[in-house]
Amino acid sequence: MKPGHTGWRHLVHSTRYSIKGMKAAWFHEAAFRQELVLFLLLLPLAGWLGDGPVEWILLLGSGLVVLAVELLNSAIESIVDRIGPEHHELSGRAKDLGSAAVMVSLLLAGLTWLLLLGQKLFG
Repeated sequence: MKPGHTGWRHLVHSTRYSIKGMKAAWFHEAAFRQELVLFLLLLPLAGWLGDGPVEWILLLGSGLVVLAVELLNSAIESIVDRIGPEHHELSGRAKDLGSAAVMVSLLLAGLTWLLLLGQKLFG
């Protein structure tokens, strides 16, 4: 982005870069595609499962957290791969930590959905 871009110009350019990143994730990251499709499929269920706006945003928010963390993990992997293809302990650790972050976000989403589902079914 050019240094002179502020205000609306900055917003327009930032939005353009964000859309470019989403497209890159869709075309190059299988895990992101899987998680996005699952998120979209669960949207109607969130409407039924969530009793009120707070529960609804918990369900949707947990899914959006998964997508955001997956995007960050993909960014880490891209940077590490850009540095070089040879095996390095720190490169492997960075990728493993990114993967662990995705797993933690998936646990959060899973627990959120399971707890609200259990509350809906069993009171």
